[in-house]
Formats: sequence, structure tokens, C-alpha cells
Amino acid sequence: SGGAEGVAGSNKEEGFARQRAKETPGVRRSDVTMATIPDALNLAVQHHEAGRLPEAESLYRQILQVQPDHPDALHLLGVIAYKAGRHDAAIDYISRAIAANPAVAAYHSSIGHAFRAQGRLDETITHYRKALALAPACAEVHNNLGNVYTCQRRWEEGASCFRQALALKPDYAEACNNWGLLLFEQNRLSEAMACYCEALRLKPDYAEAHYNMGLLLTAHGRLEDAAASYLQALRVKPDYADAHNNLGSVLKDQGKLEQAGAHFLHVLELRPTFAGAQYNLGLVLQEQRKPQEAVAHYRQALALDPDFAEAENQLMHQLQHLCEWSRFDELVERQRQRIRRSPASMLSPFNMLSVPCSPAEQLACACNWAATRLSRVITLRDRLGFRFTRTAKPMLRLGYLSADFREHAVARLIAELFELHDRTAFEVVAYSYGPDDGGAMRARIARACDRFVDIRADSFEQAAGRIHADGVDILIDLAGYTQGARTEIAALRPAPVQVNWLGYPATMGTEAIDYLITDRFITPPEHASFFSEKLVYLPDCYQVNDRQREIAKKTPTKRKCGLPEDGFVFCCFNNTNKITAPVFDVWMRLLNEMPGSVLWLLEANSGAAANLRCEAKARKVDPERLVFAPKMPPDQHLARQRLADLFLDTLPYNAHVTASDALWAGLPVLTCVGETFASRVAGSLLTAIRLPELITHSLKDYEAFALQLARSPSKLAGLRKRLQK
Repeated sequence: SGGAEGVAGSNKEEGFARQRAKETPGVRRSDVTMATIPDALNLAVQHHEAGRLPEAESLYRQILQVQPDHPDALHLLGVIAYKAGRHDAAIDYISRAIAANPAVAAYHSSIGHAFRAQGRLDETITHYRKALALAPACAEVHNNLGNVYTCQRRWEEGASCFRQALALKPDYAEACNNWGLLLFEQNRLSEAMACYCEALRLKPDYAEAHYNMGLLLTAHGRLEDAAASYLQALRVKPDYADAHNNLGSVLKDQGKLEQAGAHFLHVLELRPTFAGAQYNLGLVLQEQRKPQEAVAHYRQALALDPDFAEAENQLMHQLQHLCEWSRFDELVERQRQRIRRSPASMLSPFNMLSVPCSPAEQLACACNWAATRLSRVITLRDRLGFRFTRTAKPMLRLGYLSADFREHAVARLIAELFELHDRTAFEVVAYSYGPDDGGAMRARIARACDRFVDIRADSFEQAAGRIHADGVDILIDLAGYTQGARTEIAALRPAPVQVNWLGYPATMGTEAIDYLITDRFITPPEHASFFSEKLVYLPDCYQVNDRQREIAKKTPTKRKCGLPEDGFVFCCFNNTNKITAPVFDVWMRLLNEMPGSVLWLLEANSGAAANLRCEAKARKVDPERLVFAPKMPPDQHLARQRLADLFLDTLPYNAHVTASDALWAGLPVLTCVGETFASRVAGSLLTAIRLPELITHSLKDYEAFALQLARSPSKLAGLRKRLQK
């Protein structure tokens, strides 16, 4: 989530540059002369240390009026300027102090802080080294130099600085914390944890170390422990905006959306310009199915940080859910450019499935995501030491890994498979890390498996360790990069063979997954180069279906569903993020060609309905000819599809489970295939049921055939009859 970065201990001022008198004779501001400069300086320093900076600054300036090259006054004026964020002025004052007396370590240290604030790290290092040449026993400068080396990813030099700081000052908690941060950046997570623990042993109320520990625990998937660390940081430092932000992210990942949102709102009260908190609040609203509000916060994040790639990516996706297409193509093109030019951008591979992009771009996006998101957890593999031996055994143990063993589209497809597995050859274990909805579907899957294991409370390591200890031979990841996925578990490689199947219609872009289960229609052999996995072909269709899906016996009336009694009913029950402007153009031309016809869509959100009606009006179609169907239980949803005449698929993201539902209900599906996995699923289903004539290969052919079917009731009836058979 936005803003989650480790925090180094602050640069520490090494004290003022001259010995202060225990008592200061009375010196009035107008009394400063060459003879009274020492007393004036002592008084100024007292004001400075007490936080009375205007009084201190006034005296420093009076000293400089008498002695323009007074090094201590110049230095301390520079320190005030640095603290006020006036870094150019700080560098100017302290440079003059150094010119007057280059042999004072504190001057070089202070100007180093100012250079660092400007990102001028080479100059920072030069002056920190000069400070150490003059005062080699100053632990604080060793610590600060180590922080700069960490920024430059000069790991060995940084570690050497922290070792030296701790040798000089064994109880230096800040150096322990900063060494931990360096190790964390190297993905040496267990060593980083040891450093943070030591920092907290030395200084139990060290808010930044608690915060960094929270980051580390989050990387391990130990969300409860991470939340506890952030709460500890907040007990010490209640207005710690970064800790509120990251605690909110953990709560969001735990499904505690209301609590998460409250923390992000508090962050924005503390720091209104925090783009990461705006982004995170957008994520919460997105999961609460409030796309219009989410869009507002993503736009705020981008206003604060125009190069915030992840915020732009989520903005694009939510605009799709709202069917808000104004300047949408420009947004998509920027995302595609980011994939090609910015490998470190964390653009959601799932979000890119529903926009026009090539299979090569989808692979690059997935590889970028995997390399960035999974990098920390992959470093844990060696420590876990999972080993596999090839031995003969009477049966294979299959592990199915998912967040969706509940009332969910994936579960509705796969439920019967668990019941059909050959128990003479396979043992079946389900590993569930998603919510328990207490529903019949979850209970059915649990009954059908040899073991059903709830791993929600496990860290990534614990879950992977459990799978490995169970001796799973083949681990099947059913989630990929969908919402709530914990891909990190599979990234730890707890099984010797790991598979991507069913829940995520694309490559995962990681060497942790060996195979993708597919079919020859979805991924022809010539497409193999666009997948990081090896392709395993099922003989007909990759998508398993549950033959026990119930269709309500009673079909509702057209009137009850808001449909005309006689007009032709075009239908598309895909999620609104799959509806694109070019496809909608086709649909509106079909309505214009078929007087009295309607387009029946799923009621996803009020914003999408309003926008689609506006788009229809712009294309000279009565907005009332768009009919929106409210969500219903699965059996009733299947039953009402009997009222439609033809299901019109979307491109580039086809109907998947939605297509299966329509076909199961006896509703013909007309699809247009593209080049990506997600754009070929409906074609795979139609091929498997011997209705390939409903597959088109261009929107022009798609439109022509839809019109032909709408005008030919007998031809459409023949397709229905074959489908029913």
C-alpha cells in the first residue's frame, strides 16, 4: 500500500560547537560588542536549546554584524535554517563557517545533513567523512553515514558504519534500528528482525523501531503481530502518520475495512498532502464497492503525486467499473507505457486483463509485479530449507490453495471436482485463507476433501511450512493475482510441483509456478512464449463446471424483470469493468437496427448505470432501452436468463463463469475472441460444447452475426435446441 517504507533513525545533531558557560551574565540584544560576543553566544545557545529560535537567531545575527566570519554563529544560524527546511540557506551559512574554521567536526556533520535533505548524497558522504576524520569516535556520524550508504544500496559500507557506531556506543538503539533497515532492504528478514528486537530491548519506547518491526512482520504475512507493532508505535507517538497508514493497510488486508478507513482519514488529518493515504483510502472504498468515492481519492493521490503509477492503475480500473470512458484511452496508453518502460511499477496484472493490451504486455506486467511484490518473501526460501525427494508412492497428495472456498464464482465451478477425484490415486487437501461465510458451498467443499485446512491465521512461512510438512506433491493455486490472493505462500515453494489454474486467467510471471492448466483454444502452442509457466493442455476445455448447479424451477415473468413482452432481449451479465466503448458501440447499433429490442445488463453500481444511459443517449438510443438486473441468488439468476434471447460477450475480457452460467441456463453466447487468455475463454466453452459458429474473430463479424441471429428466430431456435441437447 502507498507510503509503506522503513524509517531510519533521525540524523542526530552532535551538539553545539563550543563549550557553554554554566551561567550567562546579562546581555541585552543591543549590547553585543566584540568583548561580549562569548556571553551573547552562550545566551543565544540557551535560547536555541530551549526552542526559542527567534531570540537565538536574532543574537546570532547581531554577533555576525560585529564579527561577520564568526564560525559558531554562522554554523548555528545554518542549523536553524536546516531545521526550518531552508536548506540552501543552511548550506550557505555552514559553508562560511567551514571556510572560517574547517577543523570542527560538527560543522561538516551539519552541512552533511543539509546536503542529504537535498538528495546530494555524494556531498553528504564527503562531509560526514571529514567529520569522522576530525572526530573518529563520534558514533552518531558513523550512524548517519551508514544511513546514506543504505540509501545508495552500498550495503557493506553501510553495515560497517553501523558496526562502528555500536562498537563506540553499545547501547545505541538508533544504530541497531538502522542496521535492521539496511538488512530489510536486502531482504535479509531474519537478521533485520534481530536488529529491531535489539533496538527495542535497548529502547522499548522507540516508535520508529516498532514501526519498522511492523513492516517486517507484514512482509512475513504475520498481520496480527504487525498490527500490534504499529499500535505500539502509536502508543509512544500518537500522531505518527506513517504508523496509522500502515496499520490501516494491515486492517484492510484483514478485511476490517471500517477500521482501516478510519486510520487513513486520521492520517489525512495529520498530513493532508500524504498521497499514499489517499490511495489507501481509495482501496478501502473500492473493496466496499464504492467506486465513485474510490475514484475521488485516487484522483487526489495523483494530484499530490502525478507519477503515482499504482494510483493511476487503480483509477483506470475503477473508471472501468463506472463505465466512465472520457479520455480513458489516454489513461490506458500511459499504463501500457509504464509496463514497457518501468519494470519496478507495481501495476496490478489483474487490472490489465480488461484493457486492450498484448499478451507480451500482460506477461511483462505479471513479471514486474512478481519481481517486486514477491521479492522479500522469496528470500525466506533458503532459511526454510524445503527439500523434496522423488519416491514411489501409492497415491499423490494434491493441495488446492484459495481464498474462495465459499459462495464465490471459483467455488461454483470447482465444487464437484473435489467429489469426483479418484481416491485410489489422489488424496485431496484444501488450504483456505479466505473468509468463512458459513455457507452451504464451503461446507460442501469441506465434506468433499480428505482434509480442509483453514490457514487464515498463518503467516506466509507457517502456511508454506504446513503444506510442506503435509507432503503435498502438487499444489494448485486457484487465486493467482485476484483480490485477497496470498501468492506469497506459493512463492515459498512448499511443494515440488506448483500449478496456476482456474481462478486467474493469465500468466503469473514467476518461476515459483511451474505449470498453467489450459486448453488448446485458449492458449495455442504458438502463444507459449507469453507464459512463464509450462502449458498443460486438457483435452476439451480448461474450465471445470459443477453439474449440480441448481436452476430455480420458477422462471420470473418478463414484466417482473422490466423486459418487453415481444421485443428482442440482448443480454450481458458481465461485470461492468468488462464493458468497453467499442463493444458498447456495437450494442447500440444493434438496438438501433432492432426496433423494440432492449439490452439487459447487470446492475453493478449506480454510477455505471447512469453513465451507460448517458452513453446510449449520445449514440441516439433511448436510455430506457437499457434494463438493469439486480443481483439475485445464483439459482434465481440462472432461471431469469431463460428470458433473454442472446448473450453478447465482451472484449478483451470475455465472460468466464458468467458464460458458463448463461450456457447452463440454455442461453446462447456470442463471443469475439482476441489474443489473450482472458479474451478466449468463452470461445473455449463454445468449442467444447460443439457450437463454434458462435465464435467470431472481429467486432465487425460479431456485430453482423448478432444482427443475423436477432433477425432469424428459426436459426436462433436451432442453436438453443443444440445447446439444450
